[in-house]
Amino acid sequence: MSETPHVPASDEVAWLRARVAELEELNARLREAAAARDELAAAQLAARDAQIAALAAQVEELRRRLDKDSSTSSKPPSSDSPYKKPGDRSLRGRSGRRPGKQPGAQSSTLKQSPDPGDTVLCGPAACGCCGHDLTGEPVLGTVQKRQVFEASPPPPPAVTEYQVAAKQCPECGVVSVGLAPAGVTGRVQYGPGVHAKAALAVCAHYLPVARAARLVAALTGVNVSAGFVAGIRGKAARLLAPFMDRVRELLHAAPVLYADETPARAAGNLRYVHVACTEFLTAMHTGDRTSQAIDAGGILPRYAGTIVRDGYKGYEHLTGALHAWCGAHGLRDLAGLYRFDPDGQVWARSMADLLIDANARATAARSAGQGSLSDAGLAHIRSWYRGAVAKGIADNQAKRTQIAKDGLRLARRFRDHEDMILRFATDLTVGFTSNQAERDIRPVKVQQRTSGGTWRTLLGLADFAIVQSYLSTAAKWGIDALDALTRLFTDGPWLPPATAPP
Repeated sequence: MSETPHVPASDEVAWLRARVAELEELNARLREAAAARDELAAAQLAARDAQIAALAAQVEELRRRLDKDSSTSSKPPSSDSPYKKPGDRSLRGRSGRRPGKQPGAQSSTLKQSPDPGDTVLCGPAACGCCGHDLTGEPVLGTVQKRQVFEASPPPPPAVTEYQVAAKQCPECGVVSVGLAPAGVTGRVQYGPGVHAKAALAVCAHYLPVARAARLVAALTGVNVSAGFVAGIRGKAARLLAPFMDRVRELLHAAPVLYADETPARAAGNLRYVHVACTEFLTAMHTGDRTSQAIDAGGILPRYAGTIVRDGYKGYEHLTGALHAWCGAHGLRDLAGLYRFDPDGQVWARSMADLLIDANARATAARSAGQGSLSDAGLAHIRSWYRGAVAKGIADNQAKRTQIAKDGLRLARRFRDHEDMILRFATDLTVGFTSNQAERDIRPVKVQQRTSGGTWRTLLGLADFAIVQSYLSTAAKWGIDALDALTRLFTDGPWLPPATAPP
């Protein structure tokens, strides 16, 4: 056996110490690597958690947007999905009325005529028992009258020929030529009745020109061309300059106006139709969405009354007028917030209840002939209003979710615009909503859909706005559209009086 070399004790201790130091250094490096790995893993997990939270918030926001419809936002009803079951239209409670015709509403039941044009006796020809001939036998008792109202076929058009003759004076020899009636300028032309019926189909019922031409031919017996019908709106608009001047004058003097705007496509571009109206007047014009386009209607600049509108900032330059925000828009915004987060947005429910209650109080006071609500009633409304706003800000201020941000923004909007939002309660001449303006401007969407989604020219859209202003105003005064158009093409436009009907 070989002998193991003898290592002095002092060298062995030194070697062990060096080995320990080496292992401690390696252990330290491993600990540092493990700590760095744990730190990286923690950072990755934190980043992943943040990403998951962001994606969850995004999904929540997308779900909320998907759930929005015309009852919870300012989206038009036409954008609602036909496959989605409609919910409650607002936060208002149920009225308790049954669907359909309400008690006391005006009836339109077809009634028998006292002077029928034709009478047919439906007597028995023979006895039902023995077969004896009953011809010539007297009628017993009172007959049962059953009438059928049937449309008559259109008569051939009435053609009137105006012969413009020339005569020579036997005294001086001068030849004089007769004059045709005013408006009879062509060798062949349609009369005002045909113009009115064509305009009725195109302008009042929003039909495409080809279908309108076929309908006019079927109902009147006059075979008008699609080209003639296509130009009828422009002819009507050119005759309505005095009417538009009159309506602008009356609207400028009205104490309360309702204003709105809606997009419309014309000549491949996005345009806007603006409306200013009252219960008895309507004026529309076209443009973009700028303040200059709003002023182009010639009504709102220098207007000193109250404008009921939505929250669009384009009206803020009209500093000479008081402004009132539409309560229906506010209710829809509150509904969209509350229905998605009922536990976190209790203030929205409270604010909606306040607006509904205040509107009921204002309506009752208006019906009772009162000039204003009582001081105690107004104080109660303002106290409730400010309490709901304070809770909305407090509940959403410390949260970072998207719905909390929206809730905080809406609560601050109600805080900053209290006077405009409650104008309907402090001034009973002001309506709760701008629904009058929305109803007056809705035909723009109807006509656009029937026109293939766009007007070919901006002039066509401008003509539509003018003619629709005339028809809407006439309807508010109880004037039939055909009567209004017949008068337009016969004697000129009907002009609304300065005073409202009783």
